[in-house]
Amino acid sequence: PPPPLQYSLLLQHLVGEQRRPRAWDPAAFGGIPSPPKSEEQKMVERAMESCAFKAALACVGGFVLGGAFGVFTAGIDTNVGFDPKDPYRTPTAKEVLKDMGQRGISYAKNFAIVGAMFSCTECVVESYRGKSDWKNSVISGCITGGAIGFRAGLKAGVIGCGGFAAFSAAIDYYLR
Repeated sequence: PPPPLQYSLLLQHLVGEQRRPRAWDPAAFGGIPSPPKSEEQKMVERAMESCAFKAALACVGGFVLGGAFGVFTAGIDTNVGFDPKDPYRTPTAKEVLKDMGQRGISYAKNFAIVGAMFSCTECVVESYRGKSDWKNSVISGCITGGAIGFRAGLKAGVIGCGGFAAFSAAIDYYLR
């Protein structure tokens, strides 16, 4: 008859000092094998991971989102097309559309600048630190908010830094 099973020997093989490292081959677990990347694929991947591309993408996305937000807020604003010289006159559709377009462009430019600043600083901070964690977005939020607020003075810069950092931390917490 076989010798009785000793649990101490079994535990040494499973979690103890006699445990062998396991080779993690994705193909052994049913993973889809993929061919090695070509030089063109590597070049495109490097370009898309660059800080300049990320900043440009955030700039374009901010412009589109800001334009849509500006047009939306102008659509629900009761003072669009309002003439202070003649408050009882009803604005024409052309005047209302002109004001909506102006507000949309204004919001679009502001969102584009903020998006590009935040994305670029986050990429630079991540490259400098060599880590991808929540601290990068908080640091870059502080830098972006401080730079925007500093135009109005030191106190506004500090408040902008804290506000953007807190907002970035909240968004990063929610998305991760």
